[in-house]
Amino acid sequence: MKDTSRRAVIIVMDSVGCGALPDASRFHDRGASTLGHLAAHFGKLNLPHLAGLGLGKIVDLKIKVNKIEGSYGRMHEVSNAKDTIIGHWEIAGVLSKKPFPLYPEGFPPELMAEYEKRIGRKTLGNYPMSGTEILKQLGGEHYRTGFPIVYTSGDSVFQIAAHEKIVPLKLLYQWCNIARKMLTGKHGVGRVIARPFVGMPGQFKRTYNRKDFSLESPRKTLLDEIKSKGMKVVGIGKIGDIFAHRGTTREIHTEGNADSLKRTVISLKSMKGNGLVFTNLVDFDSLYGHRRDPEGYYGALREFDSYLPAVKKSMRKEDILIITADHGCDPLYRKHTDHTREYVPLLVYSPSAESRSLGTRTTFSDVARTLDEYFGLGKIKNGRSFLEEIWKK
Repeated sequence: MKDTSRRAVIIVMDSVGCGALPDASRFHDRGASTLGHLAAHFGKLNLPHLAGLGLGKIVDLKIKVNKIEGSYGRMHEVSNAKDTIIGHWEIAGVLSKKPFPLYPEGFPPELMAEYEKRIGRKTLGNYPMSGTEILKQLGGEHYRTGFPIVYTSGDSVFQIAAHEKIVPLKLLYQWCNIARKMLTGKHGVGRVIARPFVGMPGQFKRTYNRKDFSLESPRKTLLDEIKSKGMKVVGIGKIGDIFAHRGTTREIHTEGNADSLKRTVISLKSMKGNGLVFTNLVDFDSLYGHRRDPEGYYGALREFDSYLPAVKKSMRKEDILIITADHGCDPLYRKHTDHTREYVPLLVYSPSAESRSLGTRTTFSDVARTLDEYFGLGKIKNGRSFLEEIWKK
């Protein structure tokens, strides 16, 4: 490899899984397959640019591709979860054997009583429910009373929904900070999430002013190590929130996948020297996966596919692009509306790399180990680098 500036891009297609893991039944996800079920449902997935990077070698997209330009494989999650935070930690080199706590019956009454005392208001809800359904059930009462809606899901989350005209965003974020400080130890949920919405009763709509308040990683991540060497780490979308605002040199808030992809291209074009651009595409998960909307999900995949040429065009010869996911959220899985325990795709592209099959990787941390080698860090111990497998001699 030439001794030139090194820049890498990780794009996480949030929830785009590619088939149930062997232990999926333990997570109530037996038979889940986000991409596989979408391909079967629509007859084919017309994603020519993703297919050109090798996606069709992982899942049968039922389309023809003349040339594969990228390396491809799939990754098995080692961590004992199907959670956004834990999935991203593993991508960044940190494994988690102990899952975050879940609350299928809602949060304990004594915890909620203390929380209400600290925010000076009663709360509504306190049970598992999808974000859109909870607004249908309790949005009107919140609109009348101003009491925040607290709910959870099959993930380790404490979510607080409030109307932006009734509860100013600053106050909602304060309430989230209060919850985050309370939820530690045995109640250390992965994320406290602000879920602001607007509109009138019967027509409520969630906004992109969502904010996640995550636990910090217990160990240094790839982001921490890159930043410690004086290199840039640009977090796009909710990356800053996911990593508890640690390990980034710049964070860019975005409003959806298209905005995140535009910011990714702009960041690449403007980045000088060494650095990482780390992007999360949340719409797959939040707008379509949890809502079990296959049409919307496929539309988001096609939108992402259409942006790939611009991303590739903004890359320099020695740059590396890695596209993957953090878990599944099969929009055609009907047993629940939560994340699904799946393999995730691994697509790798660089003008200086070969096209190779990378097979089934035993951990998401292979991404971190590869970039650890690429940047010459020597810090990430988990995973196995695939850099030597793909790089042109």
